[in-house]
Amino acid sequence: MSDKMREEFERTNGQDHRRQPPKGNNYIDPMAQADWESFQKGWRASRDALVVEVPDVHGVNWNIRQFVLDKCREVIRSQGLKVKP
Repeated sequence: MSDKMREEFERTNGQDHRRQPPKGNNYIDPMAQADWESFQKGWRASRDALVVEVPDVHGVNWNIRQFVLDKCREVIRSQGLKVKP
């Protein structure tokens, strides 16, 4: 998830931090690092606030239903979102 978050940060941030590539997990420029840390907090907070409810599927074979629901949940979680239990 960190790579996806960093790509979004570099694409949307007003300054061009791509010219100052990170060294490990940190940017060399202190301002770039401060922007990155602030962006991470906001990105995580936005994901924490969003919870997806997968609708219950009636009238479908149980095995197929469970497989499809499990795959949906897996894909949603892989995007950094929460799935309502």
